[in-house]
Amino acid sequence: MNLSELRPADGSKQDRFRKGRGHGSGNGKTAGKGHKGQKARSGAPRIGFEGGQMPLYRRIPKRGFTNRNSKEIVAINVDVLNRFDDGATVTVDSLIETGIIKNPKDGVKILGNGELTKKLDVKVNAFSKSAAEKIQALGGNAEVI
Repeated sequence: MNLSELRPADGSKQDRFRKGRGHGSGNGKTAGKGHKGQKARSGAPRIGFEGGQMPLYRRIPKRGFTNRNSKEIVAINVDVLNRFDDGATVTVDSLIETGIIKNPKDGVKILGNGELTKKLDVKVNAFSKSAAEKIQALGGNAEVI
């Protein structure tokens, strides 16, 4: 063991930083506030205060709202599934591998645009009614996961 390898025991050091406890602490005298000025004194204004001018967060227009519970679904048309071999099983992972989708986000939905020519077993998050009919008409299976 060398002096350079010495470390304090786990849990022995306090992480709390004590400001304004003398020069020896490394942060005494002004306690990290610099010299004089409004921000050096107690009662300094909050973050974002602009001296009475209308603050930026109130000047910028606000429109609409974002629903926290909404889901972002990636939509794919049925004709894109023709890239797969006849009788293949199509899942979200296989769609990513073939490069049809990059990021599935909250789910994948198959829409009924275009024509399907192959019998496929499709397992994704959602189907439109026409897409499910087209897949099943060729003897395939449309399964919601």
